[in-house]
Amino acid sequence: MKLREVLRTGRETAILALLITLLCILTAKGYGIFRDELYYLACSKHLAFGYVDQPPLVALGAWFLRHTLGTSLHALRLLPAIAAGITVFLSGTIARHLGGSRFAQFLAALSVALAPEFLGVVSIYSMNALDLVVWTALCLIVVLILKNGDPRLWLVFGLVAGIGLENKLSVLFLGFGIAVGLVAAREWKQIRDRHLWLGLVIASLLFLPHILWQVAHGWPTLEFIKSATETKNVALSPIEFFVRQAMIMNPIALPLWFGGLLYLLFAKSAKSFRALGFAYLAIFVVMVLRHAKPYYLTPIYPVFLATGAVVLERAAKGRHFGWLRPASLVLIVLSGIALAPLAKPLLQEDTYVRYAAALGVAPGSDEKHELGRLPQFFADMHGWRELAASVSEVFEALPETDKQHAYVYASNYGEAGAIDFFRSSFALPPVICDHNNYWLWGPGNWDGQVLIVLGEERSDLESLFATVEEAGQFHCQDCQPSENDQTLWVARDMKISPAGLWPRLKHYD
Repeated sequence: MKLREVLRTGRETAILALLITLLCILTAKGYGIFRDELYYLACSKHLAFGYVDQPPLVALGAWFLRHTLGTSLHALRLLPAIAAGITVFLSGTIARHLGGSRFAQFLAALSVALAPEFLGVVSIYSMNALDLVVWTALCLIVVLILKNGDPRLWLVFGLVAGIGLENKLSVLFLGFGIAVGLVAAREWKQIRDRHLWLGLVIASLLFLPHILWQVAHGWPTLEFIKSATETKNVALSPIEFFVRQAMIMNPIALPLWFGGLLYLLFAKSAKSFRALGFAYLAIFVVMVLRHAKPYYLTPIYPVFLATGAVVLERAAKGRHFGWLRPASLVLIVLSGIALAPLAKPLLQEDTYVRYAAALGVAPGSDEKHELGRLPQFFADMHGWRELAASVSEVFEALPETDKQHAYVYASNYGEAGAIDFFRSSFALPPVICDHNNYWLWGPGNWDGQVLIVLGEERSDLESLFATVEEAGQFHCQDCQPSENDQTLWVARDMKISPAGLWPRLKHYD
């Protein structure tokens, strides 16, 4: 089957894909640069085959943007905008290959485009936008294999999966789920076919550079995952995890994707595609057991929204059910528009707070963090420039002899990334940090003489330095409470060498 035929879909779906990309471009500024974007830009200055908390592709993409379009918010968020359009288009394509006509294709694409978690994910530059494309493409490939019985497509699956693994390790969840699904659905013909195993080899070879990096650095990502699971991520019961799925994918769309899942699991006419239903169950169970964040499952939903759209389209052909078509479109559009400001920074902060309160929605987080008036996702877009400006004031007030030796210590990669990023805007010394890959990069050339410290307790600093003095305060209204009201210290003459201290500071989560 030619690629053009595979990707052919209704004109409405293609137009919707373009519109969602345009929407993302027009609203790219949001509330400001995001914590993780600062970190990815920092990683792009230290290109490697891996990092403590991610494979290399996101840093490579940031490096490309820095050297081409620049680091404005519109430049950074162009790739996620394009990924949004591709995901929406592929969702409609899946519906077509499941037997849906133009209505089912459009309904599937619309449900994906307006899903709250989807809108949030494509709002910033991160691994997650490309992860949506990868999972949706892999599910499309599986649909084609199960529909047409062409095992050669497993080679394409391996190629896409290998690229996806260099972007985000969560592709392993999908691979595991599909493997379990094939076994549970008794797809022995596919399992025995050499093309499936060759596809696995292709994916493994593409992933090998990152594996070798992990080996060379003592498997830091395993340590990172263990720490995040035990200390940072909120543990949810299966019911709580399911409820979160319904909420982040739009409660109104629950009958659509859940109906699609049930259809794949139980309908006789869906027997050919049953492996995908079993795959969902397997991934769901593993994510609950691993205390994964609920949004990790988001990329699987296009295939079930597409299935549900096809089922609804067929039901609407009945004599008394023609109303299902317009009703489903109206409900998805109205609910999607109503929920969009809760997921994507579309409203000014004060307006958002009033709007969320009117809907009875409290600020939320998938992590164990204290929250302010904004959810963590929005709060992490605030305060970074102001933080850099506050540190710059402290630095500028130092004697010239101190400036020559000064570094900044930041307690997490967001703060460190902000100091790195805004050095082009303010007078700032280099930054060191013990969080994730910043720890691997080490203390650089810092000689231990002068350190501007963000936060931390005076008593802790006094145990390490000969003198410690308060030099300023940092305040921000809508950033994370943990970032707000921090004291800025100037510490001088560390009692031990930076090289001697550094191994004790490692902080992975």
